[in-house]
Amino acid sequence: MTAATPDPPLLARLDAFTDLVGRGIAWCVIIMMVVQFAIVILRYLFSIHSTVMQESVIYLHAMVFMLGAAWTLRHDGHVRVDIFYRRLSARGRAWIDLGGTLFLLIPVVVFISLSSLGYVRSSWAILERSPDGGIPAVFLLKTLILVMMALLMLQAIAQVIRQVAILRGRLPSREEQR
Repeated sequence: MTAATPDPPLLARLDAFTDLVGRGIAWCVIIMMVVQFAIVILRYLFSIHSTVMQESVIYLHAMVFMLGAAWTLRHDGHVRVDIFYRRLSARGRAWIDLGGTLFLLIPVVVFISLSSLGYVRSSWAILERSPDGGIPAVFLLKTLILVMMALLMLQAIAQVIRQVAILRGRLPSREEQR
């Protein structure tokens, strides 16, 4: 297979969705910086404090990290201890990535999803609000846990498809695509 061979259709759709979410979340960083700048100006120049603005930075920060995790996984941007990994062949790396996805990522995503269902459900049941008079949507913030897990699971499926295709010789490795 050559580098010009297209990705399997499901893989292409999953990767495109992850990229779309990642590009959308990137805008949150800019918004977060503008809001934080406004907080500093208001506080130090005008002695004005806004709990809603302060909490909005926290919400945006949570969105960037939680919803950007799948995009980071897709682009191989997570921290990796690659003492042996980088010395392996493309097939060896594909085996490691496949094993990591099947035996670490997917079980952790399932565990966190199941563990947090009650936590999120109880927050929704009372429509949990900020105790400090800030943003009245703590329940939405907590829902990000499940959204993150869903996005990571979709990307895990894409990772499995990609690594199996590499192992079968139907898709070039990332190094061969560069």
